[in-house]
Amino acid sequence: MNGLIGPLEHDGDAAASAPFASDWYAADVVAAPVRGALAIDLDVDVCVIGGGLAGLTTAREVARRGWSVVVLEAGRIGGAASGRNTGFVLPGFGEDLDTIVERIGVDHARELWSLSERGLAYVRETIAETKMPGVKQEPGWLYVAKTDRDAELEKLAADLRDFGTEAEYWPRERVRAQLPTERYFGAVHYPRAFAINPLNYVLGLAAAAEQAGVRIFEDTPAVSIDPAGVRKRITTPLARVRASHVVLAGNVDLGPLMPRLSATLVPITTYVMVTQPLGQKLTDMLAYRGAVSDGDRADNHYRIVGGDRLMWSGRMTTAPRNPRRYARTLARDIMRLYPQLGPVTAAHLWNGTLGLPIHRMPQIGELHPGVWVASGFGGHGLNTTAMAGELVARGIVEEDETWRLFAPYELVWAGGRAGRAVMRTLSLVGRPVDQAHQAWARSRERARRRKDARRAARRKLQEQVAALTPTSALAPEPMSSVAPEPMVVAEAVMPPLAETVAPVIPMAAPPPLASDASAPEPAPVVEPEPAAAVAEKPVEPATKPRKRKKGKKKPDASGNKTVETAGS
Repeated sequence: MNGLIGPLEHDGDAAASAPFASDWYAADVVAAPVRGALAIDLDVDVCVIGGGLAGLTTAREVARRGWSVVVLEAGRIGGAASGRNTGFVLPGFGEDLDTIVERIGVDHARELWSLSERGLAYVRETIAETKMPGVKQEPGWLYVAKTDRDAELEKLAADLRDFGTEAEYWPRERVRAQLPTERYFGAVHYPRAFAINPLNYVLGLAAAAEQAGVRIFEDTPAVSIDPAGVRKRITTPLARVRASHVVLAGNVDLGPLMPRLSATLVPITTYVMVTQPLGQKLTDMLAYRGAVSDGDRADNHYRIVGGDRLMWSGRMTTAPRNPRRYARTLARDIMRLYPQLGPVTAAHLWNGTLGLPIHRMPQIGELHPGVWVASGFGGHGLNTTAMAGELVARGIVEEDETWRLFAPYELVWAGGRAGRAVMRTLSLVGRPVDQAHQAWARSRERARRRKDARRAARRKLQEQVAALTPTSALAPEPMSSVAPEPMVVAEAVMPPLAETVAPVIPMAAPPPLASDASAPEPAPVVEPEPAAAVAEKPVEPATKPRKRKKGKKKPDASGNKTVETAGS
């Protein structure tokens, strides 16, 4: 996030340390010359209005192609947003990748994303080529989620790799091993992103531009522009500049000069704090040494600086406020996330105002013949300003039209005071909504942990019971694979027939019924079977006689049916 500082005081070649309410970077600023205001009229090929990252990159690239360039800076080089941000050099834009693809299609989005990667590489290459002092590159950026959206992060990492960006999904266990807080879940790691000292980078970029032939004037605001004709006329308090091309490389501070352009940006002020030294406990606790962002809004962006301090950026307003008002708020944000750090106090505080377009994409291109714009980088500016500078320089000198890839993101009125009110309302409403989602995600995680703990306890109990129970009591006897031997039943030795078979006594025939007309024939006498025949007959198993149910019909010996009654 971007920030402003109090006035830099130069003592010879070195800058003095700024007071409490000023900027942390001022204490470590590299030597820079004092550049005076423009006092004579000039006639050049290109006039760049704005001495920030976009303006200096444009001027340097135009001069390297052999054209004459002048830069007009209303204040001091690096005194505005370009020199007072957290120094994150990242791929991409302020708008997320899925939204870009949805708006312009995959192929077009791939080209824009490649340009953003080129901007990141430009910063790295410029630092190496010019051997910039005091920049202090720290590799890596971790984009962390505060809710359990692992599938979304895995998809994001896969999409980034498909677009040519080196990215890796980190599960929550790996994140929490590096950043020990229960408020973090999954993350996407960008190993080729890095963080720098932005003030020393912008001062080094100005020196590199001057080496290429650029003339830079500080304390020289552009009062008016006459864009008519081939030669544009730019008026300053003490002199005038005539140029074939004018580049507007400012922020919301272009309002007095170009009110219609400034009206396309929503001013967003954010607040940055550097803590007092936290000692060994900070470095022992935070294993990750790169930059960290845990939200898509202003909160929170941080990294370790000075060995044992935290640089922490958060909160936002639509109008600048005294940064001292946010000292306790930012400290509470740190302690809420990392209570193990104990009390945290501010050593340096500052704020910064950036311009955010409605579509959250840079505004790059030619507004009128010979009038160019490079603005609206929306808090994602270290790579996109470098990209914009190269695109505009090529468009001016080489008539290259790659900048037209940004044509779908035209200038859109930001709504003026109503737009700022809407942005302020969204911020006020969005924060508690985000916090509710985050609290619900942590609640779900705690519920899952309790459920997993119960399951683990049951499994442990089952294992203990199994260990105490004899194996023979639990396991059935194993089945033998050998077929059982056939059972041999010994034949019973039959005793003599006289001892086993009783003599058969002839039964008399039943008396004749009264209804019969004639007497029945006498029953035949059953002769006893020979003993040999009895021995040959198989012995039938004894069966239990069935009980007759009362009231059922049963045939008698003669075949006639009789009805049993209860008294029969």
